Amino acid sequence: MNLTVKNGTFSYHRGGEPIFRDVNFSVDSGEILAILGPNGAGKTTLLRCITGMLKWNTGGSLLDGEPIAAMSPGKLWSKMAYVPQAKGASSAYTAFETVLLGRSGRLSPFATPGKADIQKAEEVMELLGISNLRDKHCSAISGGELQMVLIARALAAEPKVLILDEPESNLDFKNQLVVLDAMSRLAAGGMTCIFNTHYPAHALQRSGKALILSKGGAYEFGPTASVVNEASIRRSFGVDAVIGSIETPTSILQNVIPLQIAGGETEEEDADQRSIATVTVIATGNSSAGRINALLSEYGGMIVGRMGMPYREAGLYLITVTLDGSRHRIQQLAQALGTLPDVSVKATFAKEREGL
Repeated sequence: MNLTVKNGTFSYHRGGEPIFRDVNFSVDSGEILAILGPNGAGKTTLLRCITGMLKWNTGGSLLDGEPIAAMSPGKLWSKMAYVPQAKGASSAYTAFETVLLGRSGRLSPFATPGKADIQKAEEVMELLGISNLRDKHCSAISGGELQMVLIARALAAEPKVLILDEPESNLDFKNQLVVLDAMSRLAAGGMTCIFNTHYPAHALQRSGKALILSKGGAYEFGPTASVVNEASIRRSFGVDAVIGSIETPTSILQNVIPLQIAGGETEEEDADQRSIATVTVIATGNSSAGRINALLSEYGGMIVGRMGMPYREAGLYLITVTLDGSRHRIQQLAQALGTLPDVSVKATFAKEREGL
């Protein structure tokens, strides 16, 4: 399902300075969009405008071309789920009862949850590793645990569009990975996912598209590897940062390290620098084969050689692609491949030499 925002502008006060103006972006089924920006830039406000909880001053948001503002609440929330930041709860409901509430939109009036509804609630709690919270009251669990319960409630509704407001903020490292892994797998299964985050590294590692908000209404949108860079972090967050690669036994991950509050102006790197590189892909099974081939086709103009082979004994598929093009575009391809589940990716660049 496609979610599009066209010319979205919003201000809390008539005639006031817009929090953001003329925002345009689109995200499709199977894609993840990360929204970043400093505190006060309007990330949560943007999500509330997208979902229709706040009314755009101008422009609007659409699901598969239909304006959300014209949709009935029942129709909208049968397709979309929104998970706010967990702020604590005084609810007397247990965690399981709260998750089961996510099925209410699929029940007729006065109907009670059936076997299939109970099974779906149990399934999503297991997916997020919170089955142990089943009988605990929401008022007696931690903020991080409540965040996981609210995400499970949203997933129980089986939405086609999932919108998460800072889902990792109250979670420890393990549960951050649980949520990010679940989101990646849901997107791989065709769900459209949007999440606000304070972690640029999570955007680089998980999302194919990114939108960075700056205070004053400016924004940048595009492929994550293009949008989340040292220059844009400097402009939006006012921080000098380094984006580097961390090599793990299975892949290369992008990480962002803040260095200092930004001072004077610095020059941006030349994104068009020509490079020769190989990108090696190891896929577990063939579930991501279609997405891999689509990405390689999208960047086909840079490919000068490609070799692939199955290693059936281990259930692996090995692909090596040789590319000649801008370093930035090659890094874009590697980053996009790296967001796919069950895929390990490594880009290796040839040493620079005169004339290249």
